[in-house]
Amino acid sequence: MIEELHIKDLGVIADSTLPLGPGFTAITGETGAGKTMVVSALGLLMGERSDAGGVRVGATQARVSGIVHSSDPAVAEIVDELGGDLEDGELIMSRTVSAEGRSRAAVGGVSAPVGALGRLSERLFAVHGQSEQLRLKSQTAQRDTLDRFGGEALAAVLRQYREVHTARAEAEQRFITLTETRDSRAAEVVRLRTELEEISAVDPVAGEETELAARIELLGNVEGLRAAAVGAAEALASESDDPMQRDAGGLVDFAVQDLDRVADLDPRIAGVAEQLRSVSFQIADAAKELAAYASDLDEEGPGELARASERLAALTGLFRYYGATSEDVLAHADQASAQLLALDGDDEALGGLEARVAELRDDELQLAAQLTALRQAAAEQLGVAVSAELRELALPDARFVATVAPLDALSGSGADDIQFLLAPHPGATPRPIAKSASGGELSRVMLALEVVLAGADPVPTFVFDEVDAGVGGAAAIEIGRRLRQLSKTSQVIVVTHLAQVAAFATNHLRVVKDSSGGFTQSSCVALEGDARLAEMARLLSGLDTSESALDHAAELLELGK
Repeated sequence: MIEELHIKDLGVIADSTLPLGPGFTAITGETGAGKTMVVSALGLLMGERSDAGGVRVGATQARVSGIVHSSDPAVAEIVDELGGDLEDGELIMSRTVSAEGRSRAAVGGVSAPVGALGRLSERLFAVHGQSEQLRLKSQTAQRDTLDRFGGEALAAVLRQYREVHTARAEAEQRFITLTETRDSRAAEVVRLRTELEEISAVDPVAGEETELAARIELLGNVEGLRAAAVGAAEALASESDDPMQRDAGGLVDFAVQDLDRVADLDPRIAGVAEQLRSVSFQIADAAKELAAYASDLDEEGPGELARASERLAALTGLFRYYGATSEDVLAHADQASAQLLALDGDDEALGGLEARVAELRDDELQLAAQLTALRQAAAEQLGVAVSAELRELALPDARFVATVAPLDALSGSGADDIQFLLAPHPGATPRPIAKSASGGELSRVMLALEVVLAGADPVPTFVFDEVDAGVGGAAAIEIGRRLRQLSKTSQVIVVTHLAQVAAFATNHLRVVKDSSGGFTQSSCVALEGDARLAEMARLLSGLDTSESALDHAAELLELGK
């Protein structure tokens, strides 16, 4: 229930607070005074799309806020999720719309996405206007209404059905896709296996192409390397028989011999001689190592060069197709292996999917049959209940019928084609309300449905925008009476231009237009006593001081008690 609504700078309303509260609130006012702005304000509070054109001329922004009372655990859960406060069931909701079109919302004292208002409004409000009457003509809206009347038992089966329907559709599409792509997947398997065989035949090692390139560079210069090694070895330790040939090792040995002859005379000389003996050993070792290196080049160089070149050529062949480096090739192999495993799994999954689709189809058909049975039972009860309500709404001979016919195929909502029909008088064939019902009849059908639905699926707050359009006289009185009855279980807020409807309100508000300041602005005042009587007279005759109108107004107010 919304206890209070504050509107600032929306349309022609400058700044007004509407005391609403429980029961039946009627909102009246002259044409153009801004009655529909109240509905627009409630719409903003419910998360409906904003329009910068609704901001009052000269204002920077429009603001709507409301104090709402709710004991619904789902509402408390949403508010808690948003981080807001819900104290003793009281919730403050607000919405601002700037003149530039920016929109902001707040729930329980904290900023919130505008969509959060919509989530809350689903639990708090139901708005009915002429657009809702038009929507009622759609078969989707009619099906939703029947399902709502069916209660939790029907809703539970519908939820199960939708889950199974979605699962079956997804599994079936997967099966069709796998079946249609069987040939292409077989070709893909052959390609992947061929690639893996080619890579496996070479068996690359990460980074080996760099090492091979360096080795090939070295082996390509083997003659220069061998000549250098032989020359250096000869210079260090010559194997020549020429007595004049002097190598480094021999020269060092001569130096050691010279120093050894005088080493006893000076310890420093002995130290130098020891150093030279160490150098002699190092020279000898280096000469042997160079000789062995040259020998290895002579024996292994050409063969190793050929093998390294062949190996690099094999790797380069892989690089042309599978990546620029050995690491890329190995990564490609891993990816191909994973793809191959998945494709092999797809083939194995086909049989399981076919069985799964069949199983889900059986479940779907069973649930659809249950749904149809529940809808047929609900349709019969709804027809009886709405027809009874229409008799109370000055359609004494009208008969409302809800039909449940089979669809050609299963849909996301079952296997049923649901239509609302109306036979306005005895002997008439029931026809779809979308084609046969007048505006006044459609208004009363919608109200009758809401009165009936309130018993099965109550909504905390109903907002009706000129639900009495197209009716008058006795029919309008009955609409007022039924709205009063609906207000016993829910808060009812009605924008009306009929005194016959307003007479049954427990709270009467008037939107007042003031153009005295050179521009029009409106506010809202609560009416009681003579003020309400005068407004009722104005609604009846256009004159708020006419004695006959005042008498008629008083009579209506007495009727509405």
